[in-house]
Amino acid sequence: MSIVTTDIPPEDVAHLDPVHTLSVFVNNKAGVLMRICQVFARRGYNIDSLVVSQGRDKQFSRMTIGISGDPDGLEQIILQVTKLVDVIHCVEHTKDDSVDKELLLVKVLAGKDDRTEALQIIDHYAGKTVDLTPTSMIAMIYGASSKIDAAITMFSQFEIIETVRTGKVVMARGEQAT
Repeated sequence: MSIVTTDIPPEDVAHLDPVHTLSVFVNNKAGVLMRICQVFARRGYNIDSLVVSQGRDKQFSRMTIGISGDPDGLEQIILQVTKLVDVIHCVEHTKDDSVDKELLLVKVLAGKDDRTEALQIIDHYAGKTVDLTPTSMIAMIYGASSKIDAAITMFSQFEIIETVRTGKVVMARGEQAT
C-alpha cells in the first residue's frame, strides 16, 4: 500500500484534468482559430496554451494547443477539429513521440547586491540575460515546462516584475510529420 500526499485539498483532486498537446496544421485564413476554439469550448475543454505561427509556406500555419479536460472526449475533439474545412490535420503528441519546449522571459528587480545571485540562477538553467539595468534584469530561459516552473520558483526569492511564457512548441520525433 502506498500513500500519496499533495498540497491539493482532496475535494479539488477530482477536478485535475491531464494536459494534452495537440498540433493542428491549417490553411492560413481568417477565422480558422475561432472555429477551432469553438470546438474546444463546446466540449468543456480549456485551452491552457496556444502558439500559432506561419509555416514555411505562407499558405499554412501550425497551431500548438495545450488543453486540459476529460481525456475520454479527446479523440472526439480531434475528429471534430480534423473535419473543419481549413484544417489539414490534427494530432495529439506525447513525450514519447515528440520534442516540446517552452520559452520564458522573466523580469526581476536585482540591484548590485542581488545581481550575482540572479546571474547564478540564470546560469544554472542555461539561460541568458537579455536586458540589464542598474535595478533590474530580464532573463530568457527555454526548456521543458517543468524546467520553466522550477526557474520561476527560484526567481521568486527576488521581486518578479513580470513573466511571459510562450506555451509549448512541439515537433514530432524522427520522420513523422508534426
